[in-house]
Amino acid sequence: MEKRKRRSFSPEFKNDAACLVLDQDYSFAEASRAIEVHENTLRIWVKQLESERIGVTPKSKALSVEQQRIQELEAKVNRLEREKSILKKATALLMSDDLNSTR
Repeated sequence: MEKRKRRSFSPEFKNDAACLVLDQDYSFAEASRAIEVHENTLRIWVKQLESERIGVTPKSKALSVEQQRIQELEAKVNRLEREKSILKKATALLMSDDLNSTR
């Protein structure tokens, strides 16, 4: 028995596919046939894009450009907060070494 290879789709593809249903009045069946994905898969993408459009940032990779940007910025903030924490600890360590060496 041959194992089926799992297909992967870019966020842009998923966004465009969901827009067929949300913005261009395709039915789920029509759109899923046109793009050759299972209808349930398309339903998941449409639900995610609807959520993103009302401002919900998804846990998975965002479909909309705006939510992708929010995810990028949140990741940058997290990285900067980690760096700041490391710098605070390093500064405290250096200051305690200075105090110990001047005594």
